[in-house]
Amino acid sequence: MGQASSSLSTDGNQINTFNYRSTMSNRMEKGTSSEEECMEDFISNIPDECLASIFESLGSGDRIRCSLVCTRWLRIEGQSRHRLSLNAQADLLSMIPKMFSRFDSITKLALRCDRRSVSIGDETLVLISLRCRNLTRLKLRGCRELTDSGMAALSMNCKNLKKLSCGSCTFGAKGMNAVLENCSSLEELSVKRLRGLNGGALVEPIVPGVAGLSLKTLCLKELSDGLSFGPLIIGAVNLKTLKLFRCSGEWDKVFKLIPNQVTTITEIHLEKLQVSDVGLIALSNCPKLEFLHLVKTPECTNVGLSAIAENCKLLRKLHIDGWKMNRIRDDGLIAVAKHCPNLQELVLVGVNPTRLSLEPLATNCKNLERLALCGSESVGDPEISCIAEKCIALKKLCIKNCPVSDLGLEALAGGCPNLVKVKVKKCKLVTSKGVDGLRASRGSLTINLDIDDPEQAHQVASTSRNGGGENNVGRATVFTGQAGDANIASSSNGRASSFKVRFGFTKGSGLVACTLRRWSSFSSRNNNT
Repeated sequence: MGQASSSLSTDGNQINTFNYRSTMSNRMEKGTSSEEECMEDFISNIPDECLASIFESLGSGDRIRCSLVCTRWLRIEGQSRHRLSLNAQADLLSMIPKMFSRFDSITKLALRCDRRSVSIGDETLVLISLRCRNLTRLKLRGCRELTDSGMAALSMNCKNLKKLSCGSCTFGAKGMNAVLENCSSLEELSVKRLRGLNGGALVEPIVPGVAGLSLKTLCLKELSDGLSFGPLIIGAVNLKTLKLFRCSGEWDKVFKLIPNQVTTITEIHLEKLQVSDVGLIALSNCPKLEFLHLVKTPECTNVGLSAIAENCKLLRKLHIDGWKMNRIRDDGLIAVAKHCPNLQELVLVGVNPTRLSLEPLATNCKNLERLALCGSESVGDPEISCIAEKCIALKKLCIKNCPVSDLGLEALAGGCPNLVKVKVKKCKLVTSKGVDGLRASRGSLTINLDIDDPEQAHQVASTSRNGGGENNVGRATVFTGQAGDANIASSSNGRASSFKVRFGFTKGSGLVACTLRRWSSFSSRNNNT
C-alpha cells in the first residue's frame, strides 16, 4: 500500500502529521529542530484574512500586543482595524499621516479632548477626513477649536457618514447644516452642549437638507437654543426616535407640526422640557408611537396622558417621572389601562397610583412584564397584593421608597407565577423575615434587597451566604439590562454613578458572556477554515 498522510485533530483544528514530520526532518538536517520554529511555519501559512478575523475577536490591548510580533502582523492588524479612539489634543496633527497610513480602513472614529487641554482644530479634522473617506461613524467630544469651516470640509470628504455624535464643541449652525446638506446617509444625530448655537434670536435654524430623508434618530441634550432644531425635526420625514433632554424653549409649537409631516415616530423621550398637555395632545396623533418617556415635565397632566393612551394604542413602554407634582394620577393611568393592551413595561417615579388604576392596569394589560414603582406614597401592601393577584405575565418588579411591608412580600409569594426578579429598595417596613419567607416559597426567584438597618442587612447577607441558593439578597441590583430599573428615569449622573458603585452595577457578567461568544465564534471560524 502507498504511504498515506494521517491527521491529528485537536479542538477541531487538523494538523497534517506527515507534513509535520517532513518539516521536522528538514529542520534537523539544517540543524534547527526547535518545535517553536516548526510552528512558525504553520502560523506563517495562515492567510491574511484568517489572521484579520482572529484580530477582530480580540480586545484593544491584545491587538496592540499582537501587532508587536512581526511586521506582517503589524500590517494585518492595522488594515483590519475599523474602530479607533484618539486623544484629540492639538499635537495630534503631526501624527495623522503616519497613523492613518497604518490604519487605512477606519470606519468608526472617536475624537475626545479633556477640558484642560487644547483640542484639535480644523486643519487636523480636514486631514483626518481626507484619510478616512469611508468613515461611517464619528464622535466628537470636547473639540472646542473646531469651527463651521472644519465641519463643512468634513461633510464634503465623508459623505457616507451614518452616525454623528458631538458634545461640548464650539462650531455652530452653519457647520451642522453643512453635515445635513452633504451626508445623504446620515441616520443618527446626537448633539449635546453645542456652544456655537448660543446666538439668541439671531441663531440660524437647523434645516434637514438631504439628510431629511435618511435621519431616523435625533437626540438633543442641554441646548440653550434647542428650538433651532425645530425645522430639522419637522423635516425629517422618516424619523423614528426623538429624544430631548433639558433643552430650553416652548416645545408645544414644534410638537403641533410634527404629526402633519412625520408619521413614522415610534419612540419619544422628553426630560426636563417645557411641554404641556397641548404638546402631548399633538404627539398623540403619532399612531405608531410605542415608547414614551415623560421625565420631570411638570406641566403634563392626566389630560395629555389620556390623549396619548386613546390614540397611541401600540404603546408598549411607558416611563413617567412625575417629580412628585401629583399632576398625573389614577385618571391618566386608567386611560392607559383601557386603551393600551400591548403595554409591556411601566415605570412610575414620583407618581401616586392607587388600586383604582393598578387593578385595571393589571387586568387589561395582559402583556405587562416589567413594573417599577418608585417614590410612591400611595403604593402599600394592598396595592402589591393587587399586583400579585392580577399581573400574571409580570417577570420583573422594582419597588423603591414605598410604604410596603413584609405583608406585601408575602402576597408576592403566592402570586405572579412568571415572576423571576424582585428588587426592593428603601422600603423601611420590609425586613429580612419577609425576604426569608418569600425566598422559602419561591426558590427560583431572584430577590435583591437594600436594607438601611445595619443589623438586618448583616442578617440578610449572612442568610444568603448560608444557603441563599441563586437568590442574590443584599446590596445588589435586579434590572441590569432592561429599562424596568427605576434608576433609568434619573437624570443625575452623580446619583447614577453612586448607584452603580453601591449596588454592584458592573459589566463582569457581560464581559464573561461576550468572551464566551467570542471564543465560540473564534472556534467556529477555525473549524470552517
